[in-house]
Amino acid sequence: MLAVVQSGALQGIRAESVAIEVNTGEKGEKKTVVVGLPDAAVKESMDRVTTALANSGFAVPDYHTTVNLAPGSLRKEGPMYDLPIALGLIASLRGSENPRLNEYLVAGELGLSGETRPVRGALALALLAREQGYRGLLLPPASATEAALVAGIRVYPVPSLDAAQQFLDGRRPIEPACSPLARWRANAAQCAGLDLSEIKGQARLRRAVEVAVSGQHNILIIGPPGSGKSMIAKRIPGIMPEPNIEEFLEILSVHSAAGKTVESEWRGFHRPFRSPHHTISDVGLLGGGTIPGPGEISLAHYGVLFLDELPEFRRSALEVLRQPIEDDEVTISRSAGKITLPASFMLVAAMNPCPCGYLGDGRHSCRCTPTQIQRYRNRISGPLLDRIDIHVEAPALSLDQLSQGTPGEDSATVRHRVQQARRRQLERFDGSRTYCNARMPHSGIRKHCGLSSDLTRLLQQAMEELQLSARAYDRVLKVARTIADLADSPEIRGSHLLEAIQYRGLDRRLWY
Repeated sequence: MLAVVQSGALQGIRAESVAIEVNTGEKGEKKTVVVGLPDAAVKESMDRVTTALANSGFAVPDYHTTVNLAPGSLRKEGPMYDLPIALGLIASLRGSENPRLNEYLVAGELGLSGETRPVRGALALALLAREQGYRGLLLPPASATEAALVAGIRVYPVPSLDAAQQFLDGRRPIEPACSPLARWRANAAQCAGLDLSEIKGQARLRRAVEVAVSGQHNILIIGPPGSGKSMIAKRIPGIMPEPNIEEFLEILSVHSAAGKTVESEWRGFHRPFRSPHHTISDVGLLGGGTIPGPGEISLAHYGVLFLDELPEFRRSALEVLRQPIEDDEVTISRSAGKITLPASFMLVAAMNPCPCGYLGDGRHSCRCTPTQIQRYRNRISGPLLDRIDIHVEAPALSLDQLSQGTPGEDSATVRHRVQQARRRQLERFDGSRTYCNARMPHSGIRKHCGLSSDLTRLLQQAMEELQLSARAYDRVLKVARTIADLADSPEIRGSHLLEAIQYRGLDRRLWY
């Protein structure tokens, strides 16, 4: 008899419908055939499924059996089809159709004992189930927690194959999983983490970071070892505004698609902070694989991508950042298909001024030759540097400054100013897809970044003297608009423009 169970296939961070068709009682050799573009993990599922059926007290197919994963043009991967295949086999062997079977979308890996194990992309499956109008979703308990974040769909945590079948038979009620959102919000204060008040001195660097976060501008910090570059970068998430529900669900969708356990990683309502090692490959940074999946730039979506020791990264890995920085997304093409992943991140990069790190440091002498310094700096291309809005120096602090310096403002105080600036930006861009100044299109620059004739001449003079590109011209205006928002000014004033220009002078002085 033919039985059909509904499931889904993960494509990037979205899920597409998959129908699990199981037919038993066919004439021929006693074996099970799985068709429909399955990968090795799906093909191996029959060994797990038959053992789980036997250990759970269900009959095992004693006939030629065909399992079809439709549509056949969509590649299927992973062990997420174990549970729906097992439920389909039970229904097919019973010879009677269960009317509740097609009312639910089902996914889950099975252990040999019949217990269920978590799967990737539970959030995407919940969105698919809601979109397709299913009555509910059957998932392993660990995956049901994140799927419950999606409003409008009931997610039933099934701990085992036997529990799932009893639920479908109406013999075992299961309470829908509760959304952990309220609990995570309550934990947000406890997850505050590192605080800006721990940073002593570096007033100019702190100001530049505040401006960068207020408009989500990319920032490059240059300074000798021990000047606090990494220390302040790790505190940036603490001054970023809290994500809204839509942003938070999109963040979790990316992490869920990457196989991250949401319940163990997300104990608070916060933005991601990713800090890959400089030995990371192009695929690790951009994303990819046989069936393309998220890389570090997508895992940093709506958060911070921190690249410490920027020149030490592979040149090819750095160059792949150029398109995502401009488009807020990355498109990956492989033989298995093409997917587009979100990548709207704030790039925070740090580097030394020279290979030894002590160029310009009054306490240490630099051992590098001019050729070595130039070679070191040339590892960062001009086009990539153009896409970084703010370049700021982090000078080394003296022992007196470290021992006697008073703590600066705490993260809560700075975050309040950042939130006020972001609120002004949201009001300005209301009704459009733009949500911050750094993502302002060219038409928005003409509309919201107008300058007086005197300031226009000032900016033109700066462009000529610093030899800035047309892209840098736009980015100076965006930064100036953010500085004006921090000052609650409806228009860009001279002080705002001058501060924005001095954040661009550093790259030309060092690289050319």
